[in-house]
Amino acid sequence: MLSTMSTPARPLEPVADTAHRLLEAAAEAFADRGFHATTTRDIASRAGLSPAGVYVHFASKEELLYQLSLEGHVAARDMLRSAADGASSPTEALRAIMARFATWHAEHFRVARIVQYEFANLTPEHRDAVLGLRKQIDAVVRDVVTSGVASGEFTVDDVPDTTLALMSMAVDVARWYDPEIKRTPEAIGAAYADLGVRLVTAR
Repeated sequence: MLSTMSTPARPLEPVADTAHRLLEAAAEAFADRGFHATTTRDIASRAGLSPAGVYVHFASKEELLYQLSLEGHVAARDMLRSAADGASSPTEALRAIMARFATWHAEHFRVARIVQYEFANLTPEHRDAVLGLRKQIDAVVRDVVTSGVASGEFTVDDVPDTTLALMSMAVDVARWYDPEIKRTPEAIGAAYADLGVRLVTAR
C-alpha cells in the first residue's frame, strides 16, 4: 500500500479520447463480425478496456452504432454542402459532390459499410434521427439537380429518382472497395464525377 501511494498517480485519459477509442474499436468489430455477432466484450478488448468500461461512455452497443451512424452522416452532409456551396454552377457542384462522396466512401469504406448496412439495427428513435440526416443529404443533391434543370445544364425527367441514382452510385463504392485494388479513392472519385454529370446530361 505504501509503495503504491508513493508512486506518482498516472494521469487519467481524457473522457473524449476513451470514447473515441471505443468508437474506433466498435467500427472495427462491426466491420469484421457484424453488429449481431459483436459483443461489448469484443469492443472493450479492442479498445484495451474492461467490458464495464464500455458502459461508462455508452449505454449499449446499439448506442455505439448510433454514434458511428450519426457522425458518418453529419460528415457526409457537411461535406456535400461545402462542395455545393463552393461551386459556380450546377455542373461544377454535381461534379464536386460526386467526387467527394465517392472518394469518402472509398477512404472510409469500413465505417461506410456499417452506416449503410447496419442501419436496421438502430432503435426506432435513432433510425428516425439518422433518416432526418439522410433527407438533408438528399436535399443537397436534389437542389443541385433542380438548379441544373432550371438553368438548362441538365436534362432530367424525374429529379427525385435521378437524385437517388446519383447517391446510390457513390454509396455503393463502400460495398466493393478494397484497399488492395489498384485504383485510388481519388481516381474513383474523379470517375464518379464524370459518371454523375453524364447521367444528368444524357439525351
